[in-house]
Amino acid sequence: MSTSPPIITLTTDFGWRDHYVGAVKGVILGICRNATIVDLSHDVPAQDVVHGSFVIGEAHGSYPNDAVHLCVVDPGVGTDRRAVALITPIGRFVAPDNGILTRVLRALCGGRGAEPSPSDPGLVPVPEGSRAYVLNEQSFWRHPVSNTFHGRDVFGPVAAHLASGVEATALGSETDVLTVMQGPATRILPGSVEGEVIYVDAFGNLVTNITGESVGARPLVLSIAGRRVDGPARTFADSEGLMALVGSFGYLEVALNGGSAARELGIGLGAPVRVSFGS
Repeated sequence: MSTSPPIITLTTDFGWRDHYVGAVKGVILGICRNATIVDLSHDVPAQDVVHGSFVIGEAHGSYPNDAVHLCVVDPGVGTDRRAVALITPIGRFVAPDNGILTRVLRALCGGRGAEPSPSDPGLVPVPEGSRAYVLNEQSFWRHPVSNTFHGRDVFGPVAAHLASGVEATALGSETDVLTVMQGPATRILPGSVEGEVIYVDAFGNLVTNITGESVGARPLVLSIAGRRVDGPARTFADSEGLMALVGSFGYLEVALNGGSAARELGIGLGAPVRVSFGS
């Protein structure tokens, strides 16, 4: 068993202006004093579960498999939405059961499944080799519990107890299903692929749901917002204007060297994209 200090990562939409992040860290350190706390992001747009799913879905693979990942983007805080812990071979996750773990679950299933969308949630079986628990054992919570700050009073304490060595089975009752967000799939047509923008990063890069594998290294023409974009570029420095390239997510992106493609095109999530191959 590792003797290194336990790692707890934090992904929230709390921002840095208020005390919320600091309060969660204080509760964690009060339970697990030797924890290494890593801020993945606190700039997830408010209540944007899809964005939060991308953050944790992309970042968790950079950490040891025994790290605890606390994910709190929780527009349903205080309602009957479930709080869960997901124990997997690729990490341990503590989060509301609102779809924020969609991309983690997709990774556990070999990348299968549609991209996340908040408009179409559903339940899927917990992947083989993983276990999930509803956090209903209140002795591991902070009391009194606020109806509006479960990050501090429920998720933070549970993550700290888990990192401290408490068995997940003690945290609540096991469940065999979790919520995912089912979103748009690409359309494969003769000589082309149709998709849409599913993520916009801080640089204004427009990430589509068209995978790098589906386009390969073939010359392509991407049509978006009435503009033609040639590709694929290899790096962000390959063009002075708009470019199409496969980015670190593994998806085809539209970028603008030295600028924001989102601002240049005046578009965002859901914008349709069509990729044609050849000249």
